[in-house]
Amino acid sequence: MVMRTPMARVNRRGRVTIVVLAVLFLLFTLFDRMIDAWTDWLWFDEVHYRQVFSGVLTTRLVLFAIFGVGMAVIVAANLYLAYRMRPLLRPHSLEQQALDRYRLLLAPRVGTWITGFAVLVGLFAGLSAQGRWQQWMLFSNAQRFGVKDPQFGLDVGFYVFEYPFWRYLLGAAFTAVVVSVLGALAMHYLFGGVRLQGAGERMTVAARAHLTALVAMFVLLKAVAYYLDRRGLLLGHNDSADVSGAGYTDINALLPAKEILAWISVVVAIAILVFSNAWMRSLLWPGVALGLLVISAVAIGGVYPYAVQSFTVQPSPLSKEPPYIQRSIEATRQAYGLNDVKVTAYGAANTVPPADLAADKGTVPNVRLLDPAVISDTYTQLQQARGFYDFGDKLDIDRYPFEGATQDYVVGAREINYGRLSPQQSNWQNKHTVYTHGYGFVAAPANRIVCGGQPLFVSGFLNDASTDNKKPAGSESCSTPTEQINTTQPRIYYGERMSEYAIVGGPAGKDAEFDRPTSGADQYFSYDGKGGVGVGAYWRRLLYAAKYRETNFLLSSVFNNNSKLLYERTPRDRVEKVAPFLKLDGDPYPAVINGRVVWILDGYTTSSTYPYSQRVNLRDATSDAQTGTGTFAQAREEVTYLRNSVKATVDAYDGTVKLYSYDDSDPVLKAWNQAFGGKLIEPRKNIPAELEKHFRYPEDQFKVQRELLARYHVTAPDQFFSGPNFWQVPDDPSPDPEKRAQKQPPYYLVAQFPGQEQPQFQLTAVMTPRNRLNNLAALISASLVNGKPQIQLLQMPEGSGTEGPSQVQQNMTSIPEVTRDLTQFRNQSSKPVYGNLLSLPVAGGMLYVEPLYIRSTTENSYALMRKVLVSYGKYVAYEDTLQGAIDSLVKQGAGQPPSSGSPTPPPTTAPPAPQTGAVAEAANRIQQAISDLRAAQQSGDFDKYGQALKALDDAVKAYQAAQQASGGGAQPAGTAAPSSSPSRPSSP
Repeated sequence: MVMRTPMARVNRRGRVTIVVLAVLFLLFTLFDRMIDAWTDWLWFDEVHYRQVFSGVLTTRLVLFAIFGVGMAVIVAANLYLAYRMRPLLRPHSLEQQALDRYRLLLAPRVGTWITGFAVLVGLFAGLSAQGRWQQWMLFSNAQRFGVKDPQFGLDVGFYVFEYPFWRYLLGAAFTAVVVSVLGALAMHYLFGGVRLQGAGERMTVAARAHLTALVAMFVLLKAVAYYLDRRGLLLGHNDSADVSGAGYTDINALLPAKEILAWISVVVAIAILVFSNAWMRSLLWPGVALGLLVISAVAIGGVYPYAVQSFTVQPSPLSKEPPYIQRSIEATRQAYGLNDVKVTAYGAANTVPPADLAADKGTVPNVRLLDPAVISDTYTQLQQARGFYDFGDKLDIDRYPFEGATQDYVVGAREINYGRLSPQQSNWQNKHTVYTHGYGFVAAPANRIVCGGQPLFVSGFLNDASTDNKKPAGSESCSTPTEQINTTQPRIYYGERMSEYAIVGGPAGKDAEFDRPTSGADQYFSYDGKGGVGVGAYWRRLLYAAKYRETNFLLSSVFNNNSKLLYERTPRDRVEKVAPFLKLDGDPYPAVINGRVVWILDGYTTSSTYPYSQRVNLRDATSDAQTGTGTFAQAREEVTYLRNSVKATVDAYDGTVKLYSYDDSDPVLKAWNQAFGGKLIEPRKNIPAELEKHFRYPEDQFKVQRELLARYHVTAPDQFFSGPNFWQVPDDPSPDPEKRAQKQPPYYLVAQFPGQEQPQFQLTAVMTPRNRLNNLAALISASLVNGKPQIQLLQMPEGSGTEGPSQVQQNMTSIPEVTRDLTQFRNQSSKPVYGNLLSLPVAGGMLYVEPLYIRSTTENSYALMRKVLVSYGKYVAYEDTLQGAIDSLVKQGAGQPPSSGSPTPPPTTAPPAPQTGAVAEAANRIQQAISDLRAAQQSGDFDKYGQALKALDDAVKAYQAAQQASGGGAQPAGTAAPSSSPSRPSSP
């Protein structure tokens, strides 16, 4: 007889020690979360959005509790049932003797072990479920779209709001059953209900009934999964036509297969229960039934659809797929707001600059010469006043009245860059209590250049002579702005560079916050706004000392009863916290609204389950040459639905956050608003008129739409399938290495395009034919007309030879004068910087404008605009001003000599080769220069190319001089020259 020794009991002191250690572990684990939750509650109370904090927290806790407790109860019940069903007598065998030690360990406290395991499983289930709070909120506040899917006739709202949560619920049920099966099987084996050795049945009747019931439940859940899979087919991808949604094979083979498999699963579940327990009481036939289910799944759900695809669809996809392609086209255009695109044919047939080009009133006077991605350093240096002020990596574009008309402006907020504070300024007190805010909204008309290349600043002055429009040495006098944008509260406490918390509300005088420098003395200020969390009480300071791990909250003398703590100070952070269900545009911008500086952000509602709609990766679709250097990158998230439903604002002084509905018909926004009590989003009618004037078409939405229009401008299924007219977004044409091989960013401007009744502020981009990058296929422009989004598509004729941005860029920078200047500019003390190349449909042709800046390579240098490149048809002009370049184009179009300094078109015919004398030597120099030019072109060496082009220009002049000296007469430059002029290197 085997003697069994019971487990030693832990004494009372040991139990107390274990409990204390467990409590300490939980406290240290949860301490940071408790502090963050408490301070978050105070922050949400400050911004008056407590319903968001409480709503999200309550939902997550409820989901954690329901799914955690539910999973724990199911698992615990099955484990306990398996224990209760254990046989009282077990046959003697080596297997059972080996298991005795484990039974001895578990049996005395089996309830504790079962509870502990169930709690652990429930903990993981609850943690998973609480992360699905957004799915639950949409599920419980589902709305109707009023649009039915083309296959089942269900409202699209089912797929957007309900389908994702049903899927998760089904997955949780599968997990509960699988864990229960494995746990019950282990319990039955441990206590003898399932045996591998010994005489008789390998499984008791009770164990067989229990396990087969769980397996039958699993198979029934599989039947439900097949049913949901039928709906999910509309969310898949049709590889035959490269579109989203179900295709011919899915609808005609896989859809009926799923239904058949669902019924087979029900039959198999019943068979398992009946054959195992009521009739034969054997596992043989249930095993056969399960095997048949697997075989059916492979044959019906795999082999049959594969055969249909291989033998019916692939031989003639164009005869099978068009109806399903049409479904995808219609759904995609609906889901991304492309149904009302206005398509206008534009031939761009005029290639000769018209005589009245300079008299154009809609576009030419408004051409933007200031590139917000280039002149940020210019703003910083000319409007900085102190070394720690900054305007960010990229400025923004907005519009304001100027000289009686609406004009686009380059705007920025003068903020504190904490990375530029000196070591002395960076101590805790200075960093967080003295240098707390920026000062001033700085703006300049985008089409005005003064002082030899500077912007004409019309706002943001600090009453300090050192911050006025500066005059570079040797330049003309700076212009005085005729009007200004005035702010009644210019202080910037909340901005894109405000990454540090600030303690405000201290005493006035020299101990207050640094406000701004003036010509007399530095000014100081004490914050009196309504933003911030009060930290006058000691316990509040103790709380934030724990949050920031900073003892100065307890020791510093800067605090008083009026002290406030400002944190979460960047506009995106504030809006993301208030509206965590929104995707925010990557480019917030400041505006002056009724005298106050306000940050404006575009918010998007999205979904990834809109049936038949094209799936788009937000990061890939919105990334371009400016992403990461002034604009924020979107998350790598795939969506099938996108709406600019919210316009959000953040007051730069007090941090007030406002959310305005901009699309009251959006069902997703309605669901979110309802989920938070119906008052989270203010209706559109509450938008102040002055604020709405500064709304602009959202940039990231436009990028997604242009990416889709590259294909979905084609609405005929047969043409869509073959894809001969597909477009693509061109790479940035700038020769700058940092921008190479990245998409060209769209650009804001004020212009009047064909079909528009007056100039309007719009976002514009060009498209090129797929695989023909040098040509132009279309221009896409988007604007807000009377508050309504409007997209216009100027489409070139099929096969149009109109040159696109990359070819025009190459043409403009290949002429000798430009290349020579670029070579001179690119030296040890300076470098050329290309501005945005604007593509403008004017007078029946295409006008291209590109400003050229020069930047010194010395420290704290900034870019000044020095030249303007313009192109119209085959004509190129290169002048100091836009007006001069336009005049030069007109003269060239009229056959007149270009103005001084304007380049002549590159020659196209070789001179006759003389045999002797200086003329022959000059001709040989031309041929040698051409050879060097072509070699430099092939190698992509820009410096050698510039040297060779200069040598060619000198050789042509020498040839003309030699001809004159010999009495032969010089041929005019532009008609006599080397054999065919080579193009500029593609990668200078």
